[in-house]
Amino acid sequence: MITACEFGDINMREVDFALAKSCSYMKFDYKIADMNELKLIWEKNIADNPGDPRWPIWRDIYIGYNEKQMATTFIVAADGIPVGEGTLIQSPECGAAIGRPEIADGHSVANVNALRIDKQYEGQHHISRLVRMIEAHARSLGYERITIGVEAKETRNLAIYLHWGYTRLVRWDIEDDELVLYYEKPL
Repeated sequence: MITACEFGDINMREVDFALAKSCSYMKFDYKIADMNELKLIWEKNIADNPGDPRWPIWRDIYIGYNEKQMATTFIVAADGIPVGEGTLIQSPECGAAIGRPEIADGHSVANVNALRIDKQYEGQHHISRLVRMIEAHARSLGYERITIGVEAKETRNLAIYLHWGYTRLVRWDIEDDELVLYYEKPL
């Protein structure tokens, strides 16, 4: 059953009427988050991870990065409500990049970080669109390369990132007892 029709681009003549009636049209936007949207998405992240004390800390850190222009968070919004996010880490002083200039150096390489989307919107290409927007923004800021990290056990995400062109392994680290692989692509 269709529950959301992306951009309302279904040709109604080709769709069974009963199916068409069940379809609720949603408008999806992909953009840089304003401060209110940033706070909304972080409050949602905290609510989705009850009892995990790291999320409020991460909220404060990432909001601070955005305020200081050390990072830029992008959102996917469904009918104006943030349902997904991704952050472009620009500064090597951001926690994800400290001491790892091959991930983000503030000059030639930036990092795609914290890609998340609500479960009901997975597999609908929203994150692909968001990443393309993040990459275009990085390019407009003069970055020549962009990196992305993936836990080695997340083989589905790794396959997607390779498909997107993140094919050069630049680093690996153990983070929270997990092997994380960092891949790069030219912009």
